[in-house]
Formats: sequence, C-alpha cells, structure tokens
Amino acid sequence: MGVMTDFPERIKAGVTAYLGEDHKPATIANVRHHNKGMLIKFEEYPTREDIEFIRNWPVFVRADDRPDLPEGEFYYHQLIGLQVITDNDQKLGQVAEILETGANNVYIVRNEAGEEFLLPDIPDVVLDLDLEAGEMRVHILPGLFPEDE
Repeated sequence: MGVMTDFPERIKAGVTAYLGEDHKPATIANVRHHNKGMLIKFEEYPTREDIEFIRNWPVFVRADDRPDLPEGEFYYHQLIGLQVITDNDQKLGQVAEILETGANNVYIVRNEAGEEFLLPDIPDVVLDLDLEAGEMRVHILPGLFPEDE
C-alpha cells in the first residue's frame, strides 16, 4: 500500500498513529522511506515478529494533527456534508463526494430524494464556503442541469 497523504512529513517519530480499521493506537519510533512507501517502526512493537500481524494495514493519524491550510483552501473531509444552496436560496442537497478531475474538482451533490447534481469547483459556480454554518453557496450556470437546456 502506498502513502496516501499530502503531508508525509506528519508521519514521524513521536506521533501517535492509529493502526487498522479498529484504530489501535501506537507511537511511531522511526520512519524510513522505502520504494513508494514507508517502513514504520512503532515503540509498542519493537520487533518484526511483534508487528507482523498488521502488515499492510492502513495507518491513520488524527485529523486534528493536520497542518493548517492557506486561506481559502480546505480538506475534502471538511466539505463532505455541507448544505448546498443556490444564490437564490434554493436548497440543492449535500456534498456527498468530490471527484478529482484533470482540470478542476467536481462536487457530487445529493438531495433527499437521492438525485445527484454535478457542480464544477470553479469560481463562477462556487461562490462561498462557510464551514461554521455548514453551507456552500453556489451559482447555477445556464445549461449546468439537463432541464436548463
């Protein structure tokens, strides 16, 4: 399994990591980069035999320990669940997923009926993100939805 973080520098000695889907806590003792991954030694598991049972398990770190992002940038998990409201106060639903495309990200917005809308993450569409209010304010461009055509 490769390293799936934009901040590999967070994975270092002294950090508490959480092992596997059960999130078993363990303190990182040492990290060595190896091929496209990392070899991590934990204080609680000093020998290779001690740690063999978790080979290739995912290793998590707390979201609270993540670095602050520059103004106007957000982590994906902060956007999932935001209420999406148009600039004329129509409620579209909630951000359900984020698709990474080559040009710009696309938000999949799902309403209570299960209908999905795709909104490109471009300044003409996404007008404002208010994490405290739990809202994303958007402008629907003509032709964005099939019924507009």
